[in-house]
This record gives sequence, structure tokens and C-alpha cells, in this order.
Amino acid sequence: MKLIRVAGAVLNQTPLDWDGNQARVVAAIRAARDRGVSVLCLPELCLCGYNCEDMFHAPGVRRMARRVLHDILPETAGMVVSVGLPVLYQNGLFNAVAMIVDRRVVGFVAKQHLAGEGIHYEPRWFKAWPNGIVADVHLDGVDYPIGDLFFDVGGVRIGFEVCEDAWVARRPGGELSLQGVDIILNPSASHFAFGKQEVRERFVLEGSRAFGVTYVYANLLGNEAGRATYDGGVMIASDGAIVARGPRFGFDDHHVCDAVIDIDLTRTDRVRTGSFTPDIDGDDDHLAVPFDWPDIEPQRSDVSVAPWARGEHVKAEEFTRAVTLALWDYMRKSRSRGFVVSLSGGADSAACACLVHLMCRRALDELGDDAVKHLLDYVPLGDDDVADARALTRRLLTCVYQSTRNSGETTRHAARRVSEAIGAKHIELDVDAQVEGYVDMIAAAIGRELTWETDDTTLQNIQARARGPGVWMLANIEGALLLATSNRSEAAVGYATMDGDTCGGLSPIAGIDKAFLRTWLAWLEKVGPVNLGPIAALDAVNAQTPTAELRPPDSGQTDAGDLMPYDLLDVIERAAIRDKMTPVEVYRLMRSTFASHRPRQLGVWIERFFRLWCRNQWKRERYAPSFHVDDKNLDPKTWCRFPILSGGFDRELRELREMIDREAK
Repeated sequence: MKLIRVAGAVLNQTPLDWDGNQARVVAAIRAARDRGVSVLCLPELCLCGYNCEDMFHAPGVRRMARRVLHDILPETAGMVVSVGLPVLYQNGLFNAVAMIVDRRVVGFVAKQHLAGEGIHYEPRWFKAWPNGIVADVHLDGVDYPIGDLFFDVGGVRIGFEVCEDAWVARRPGGELSLQGVDIILNPSASHFAFGKQEVRERFVLEGSRAFGVTYVYANLLGNEAGRATYDGGVMIASDGAIVARGPRFGFDDHHVCDAVIDIDLTRTDRVRTGSFTPDIDGDDDHLAVPFDWPDIEPQRSDVSVAPWARGEHVKAEEFTRAVTLALWDYMRKSRSRGFVVSLSGGADSAACACLVHLMCRRALDELGDDAVKHLLDYVPLGDDDVADARALTRRLLTCVYQSTRNSGETTRHAARRVSEAIGAKHIELDVDAQVEGYVDMIAAAIGRELTWETDDTTLQNIQARARGPGVWMLANIEGALLLATSNRSEAAVGYATMDGDTCGGLSPIAGIDKAFLRTWLAWLEKVGPVNLGPIAALDAVNAQTPTAELRPPDSGQTDAGDLMPYDLLDVIERAAIRDKMTPVEVYRLMRSTFASHRPRQLGVWIERFFRLWCRNQWKRERYAPSFHVDDKNLDPKTWCRFPILSGGFDRELRELREMIDREAK
């Protein structure tokens, strides 16, 4: 047996936070050393941060990343450590990994496949390194090999697949396998999205099996730069089996997951594989580096899956953990003193308030009160403020119910119940006088009375907008973040009042659809996250029919009446926007999916969706930053581009109407 202890580490980094990033890298290296680790893989671009955006073009960023690289070298004594940073070669910028062996940088591996879809824009900053090419780069007076190479470290061959390299059809691991590589390290910055962890686990397992290697995957953790959340989750696989698995969505700023692997065992399995034919042309691109591997004993590693990651509620659990972690990081990294929510008593604002409370519970459970006070050192927290999650919620969350003459006791009661259940500060304001003041002022200016018959939208919107100034004032007083409460379904059709329910500096649920959100709230009322439990007071919210509550009570206003059923809206959105179907194609899909609805009614709803989608792109452009939780996102800044001005699908919708008319004859 030739036993080696390998590890991956997750890091909660921040772009351009040089001191903080360096401290967390050093902490991970020291934690790995304490566990006897010899090979440590750290996440992609971990020295500077993955989401530096156009600052990658700045020469000073590259220089500072190299300074941090040299500063951490003494910490790597007796270890093999990989760290990510940008490297300039022949005026092309490359996403690179520095290989450190016992306090010395021995070379750089450059990423061959760049992530350039959806939330990722790597080709804007980096060049893809060509397969099979190795060159020399001159950095700070020293020449280093760079490119598509691997390293023979004391007789153990170590290669790389950098994040996207493992997601493509022709993975670099295939050629590394033919060159006798024993260990493949995958430093990643892979954002969270529903269902994505299963894909990662498949390529880690299949990489280890097909390539006959030990495969180490290390990801970023937390809300690094504002929108994307990284779930961490180190995985180590050997010869087709997971041998160690790290936690996901943790509140700790770093975590090391290690395993003892047997190099001789993976080599033997390749020897007995008849289809394996090594590349023996004598021209492999590797660098030999002397290294003395320590003698260690076999040890069993943790391969268990967290209890919350099994069963029928995985999506609800992932959503809870992703958004609470994102809120925690956004708050502390922006040095905000908490949150303010305009709590209407409806589903969206209640979800935002509950997520803040669950954030407080997780922070205290996972970090402890002393660590919470240390991380929030800019907030004057006393012992009473962190005595329990309710106390911390009261310190960090203010909920405001703002009524007009069209508000009802049902929503007032629901808002108060939710606030009391989670421990938030609760304020009630009556903004009817402000609404009437605006209405009277404009009526006098235009010389006529405003009525519901002639000015329906105007009278609804002024109520929503009149609620903005007060909550902004409270957010300013508290030094807190005002949370916008609009969801993705509303964003798709513009069913939101700009400067009303879109008020805020952060929009935590703008990436999630209303149908799922209501399902999640029902689950949170009855079941709740593992180790956190339910919030029973949500029964007052879940019992209601969704309504904007902006028209007079006798109008019977509902969201479905204004728009269409939310479950149908979400299917239309996926078909039209994600799958790029025409209105006629969407109609055919709806006929089979929602057969209980009359064809002409389906046509009305589909046309309404396309009209509202085109008309309201400008609203989506103005939304506050939102958290990316679903790879069906509508955020035009990171995922879904659409022109603000367009033809509005006029011809396509005319063809839809004509087809429905023909069917009716």
C-alpha cells in the first residue's frame, strides 16, 4: 500500500478582500496540516475571488494575487497545495492554478474550458488554454512552466481539471489518465442551483472510475459577491466510489474534508483493466518534483449525506439553506446592521421575514454566540441580543405593516402573528393619509377626480408606492438592508409596483417562482428544516388567497384574477423564456398540460403572458440584486437577456388567435 492523505477545502471568499482571503486560505492550510494532510486542493481563483468581474483586467489585481501567493508559501511546508489566481501570458489572461510543493511554486496549470453561459462570463476576462501546450511564463523574476501539464511529485502524478473542464464532453482527465496520473484535483467555483449537486457527484464518481484515479473536488462556499451562492461540498472519490464528503451551505468560513487513499490500489485496478492503454510515446508534459511522502495509517472517512439532503423535501431544504447563507453573507460583507421588511401579511413578505429568522437560528446553531458577535463586530450586540434566535432576530429584523383603507384585518393579523412568532420588531403604520394626499394633489392638478373606473392602475400603484418612504426611513435609521419582496413569477409579467413592492437594496426571492414559494411556506408551517423545525404561525398566511389588496375590498381582487393561476403562469414562463417556444407552441403544450381549461381561456392567458413579458423588461432591469437559486433565472444582469423595446410577438400572437379561431369552428 502507498497511502496518502488528500483533502479539499471550501472557502467563503470575497472578491478583492486580500487580507481576508489570505487569512482564510492560511486557516484552511493549517487545519489540513493539523489533520495530517499531504495534498490539499483549494477552490478556483481563491486568492483574489472568483467574481472580480472587470477588475480582472487590472494589472494591480494580478500583482496583488501574486503577492498573496508568495505570502502563503511558508505555510505549505511539507505539503502539496493548489491555489487559484489569474496569470498573464503573452498579453492573454488565464484562469490558472498554482501548484505549490513544500513552500515552492513549481508551475501553473491553466483552465482549458471557460464557463460562458448563464451566470458565468469567463470569456469576457480569460482565454482558454489550448490542449497539449506547455510554455514558460516569467513572473516576478522567475520562469515557471504554465499550461496543460501535470506534476510528478515524489513519484505520485497529480493533474487538474479546473471546474468547467469536468463539465465538458472531452475532459482533460481522459488524457491525464493515459499519462498515468494518480490524483486529479478539481478546484471549482460552481454556483448553487437546484439539482446541480447530483450532476457534480456524477462527474466526480465517473472521473475517478473511468480515469482510474483519486478525484478531489473543492468548491467555493457562501455568497461571494452578491448574487451567486456557492454550496461548498467537498467530494473525494477513488476508483468509482465516494470516500469522503464534506458539508454544504455551512456558515463557517472554511472547512477541510480529507481522506486516506491508496495509490497502489488505483494503479492495480488500471493494470487489470483490459481497455486501458497508456500513452507511451515519451512526450508527456509533466514536471518532476522531489517530495518525501509521510508514512500514515489507513483511516475510514465520512461519506454520509446530511439528513436534510435525503427524502422528499430536498428542494425546500436546499432553498432554505442557500438563501439563509446568502442573507448572512450579504449582511456581514456589506456591514449592514440587519434587515427591514414591509410585511404585508402575504406570502412573499412573510417568506422574506422567516428566512431572516432562520438565518439567525443557523448562525447561532453553527457558529455560537461569541462567533456571531465577532463577525458582526460593527453591530453593538450584547449578551441579551444573542441569547437565542428570537433575540437575535429582534436585533436584526424590523417588520412593518402599512395599511390603507383597502387593507383588511386578515392581513394585519397574519403580519402580527408572523412577527411575534419569529421575534422580530413589529411596527404598524397607517399610510392612508399619504395616499389621499397624493390623490388629492394630482386631482387638483389635472382638474378632475380620480376614480376606480378611469384610474384603476394609478390608484393601486400609489398605495404601494406610498409604503416606500417610511420603510426606507426605518432602514436608514437602523443602518439596515431593506428587502424587496417581489418574486420571479411577478417579475415575469411585471406584476409589481416599481418603487413599491420592488423597494429595497436586495431582492432575496426574486429568483424563485410563486408556486414553489407557496409550497415552501406550507412545508415551513407544518414541517420545517431539519434541526430547525416549523413556524406554525404561517397558517395565517397560508390560509389566504394571494391578493395585492390594493382595490376596494368589495372588488374581490386576487392575483389569479389579475393574471392567471400561478402554476400555469410558471409553466408558460418556462416554455416561453427558458425553452424559447413560440406562442403557438406554448399553446399546444398548455392544451396537454392543463386540459381542464378551455382552449380560448388558455389563449387569453398565453397572450397576456407574452404581452406583459415584453412590456415589462424595463422593470426586470431595475430590480435590486437577487439571489440565484434556479438555472431558470430571469435576472437580465446575470442570466436572461431580452430587449427592453421589441415587436412584442405581434405576428406570433396573431397566428395563435387565428389558430384558436379555426379550432373553434
